[in-house]
Amino acid sequence: MIDISQYQTTPAIPEASSMIETFRAIGYNIETAVADIIDNSISANAKNVWINFDWKGSETWLSIKDDGSGMDNEELIQAMRPGSKNPLADRSSKDLGRFGLGLKTASFSQARKLTVLSKKLECSPAYWTWDLDYVNQTGKWNLIRFLPENYDESVFDDDSTGTLVIWNDIDRIVKHFRQSDNNALDKFLLIMEMVKKHLAMVFHRFIESKKIKIFFQDYEIKPWNPFLTGEPATQSFSEEQLHNGKVIIKGYVLPHKSKLNDESFRIAEGTKGWNEHQGFYIYRNERLLLAGDWLGLFRKEEHYKLVRILIDIPNSLDADWQIDIKKSVARPPLIYRDQIKNYATKVRTQGVEVYRHRGKTIKQSNGQKFVPLWIDHKRGNKWFYKVNREHPLLELVKSQAQNDPEMAIETLVRFIEENIPSKSIYIKAAEEPETQGDPFEAADQEPIRNTMEVMFNSLISKGKTADEAKAIIANIDPFNQFTHFLEFIN
Repeated sequence: MIDISQYQTTPAIPEASSMIETFRAIGYNIETAVADIIDNSISANAKNVWINFDWKGSETWLSIKDDGSGMDNEELIQAMRPGSKNPLADRSSKDLGRFGLGLKTASFSQARKLTVLSKKLECSPAYWTWDLDYVNQTGKWNLIRFLPENYDESVFDDDSTGTLVIWNDIDRIVKHFRQSDNNALDKFLLIMEMVKKHLAMVFHRFIESKKIKIFFQDYEIKPWNPFLTGEPATQSFSEEQLHNGKVIIKGYVLPHKSKLNDESFRIAEGTKGWNEHQGFYIYRNERLLLAGDWLGLFRKEEHYKLVRILIDIPNSLDADWQIDIKKSVARPPLIYRDQIKNYATKVRTQGVEVYRHRGKTIKQSNGQKFVPLWIDHKRGNKWFYKVNREHPLLELVKSQAQNDPEMAIETLVRFIEENIPSKSIYIKAAEEPETQGDPFEAADQEPIRNTMEVMFNSLISKGKTADEAKAIIANIDPFNQFTHFLEFIN
């Protein structure tokens, strides 16, 4: 360490108005901001949280109240101080905070006035307000002992404890909105609905285990579990442990749409849809941090939309996983990326099979082997698809052809049309576009040449000239890809 006594020092105190406006630009949205406030409620051992708002156009306010342990005056002032906790300090394993900034940065990101009223057992209620306009005017880090209209210390009675957070001047959402504007009200209510759904997802494990109840405008929020653990067709994988058992990975393949009723399917697609919800779900102390992200290990693609993988980490590994202030970004340590990728690859492989076969099991319950109509195979390093020559349908068509050839051909063509393996083709084309084969590539092309010659002779017999016959054939798929054979037909 440098011997400071040998050097001149000078204070470099952050300029209050600039710094506090910078806090507003950290990157919260309304959903993550409200969730961050509820983290404090959970850390304070709250059993209930109430979120309420009152629509008044640009004067709309929002409040978050809990029945946690509360704070006395000195504790509240400390909690209102930016950077109130050292992120390197040890803390309870159940603590959902880290930087001592969440209450302030989350609130400042949405509102220009933050009031906190709190009551600790056997203490008088305490309250303080941050007013960003006042800070800008004075240039000082000063709280104001102020309560907004319609609030007083009777919010908490003598025997109760808890904390009430009030946002006023919510300029990021309702600035310039008029109370009489129904379109503005509809937009605001849609935003509030997104907040409710986000909380149902982020805190679903707390709600499911009855550790907490969250009420939104007096309606209890129901949990949204991304893994559909209550559905019998959901496939769960055995968990894997990292970091001496501190990190848990567990994969799930959700049921195909054909295995869900309409309501379950709609609920399971969440706020972003099935495609966007695929990927890893990273939890810290049961609180969801990151939802539906492949962490740069894979791309989001249609055929993996049934795959969701849980990763549980403790708060002691925040630095290793690069948890940000908003608790909405996480990155696995490089040392574990290969292990995480290998585990995910196994789950994704099963997810593709469920997607491809529409939820059907490959082996039937009576032990009979599944018989596909199409078979994918490789010639050289390219993928091709062929009709299964051992499929019972072909035997049926052969016997049918003896009595009714036209019906036999129609039956065969219809089954081929209706069962083209489009999902398998799409999956391989998306993953390995350079390995998709062209017709008769790396195969015996004599059947193509012979068929073109037979077709040519048939056209000649019908009165076509040689040039006309060749022109017709040259415009028929797939013969248009083999026009060089026409040069040798006379």
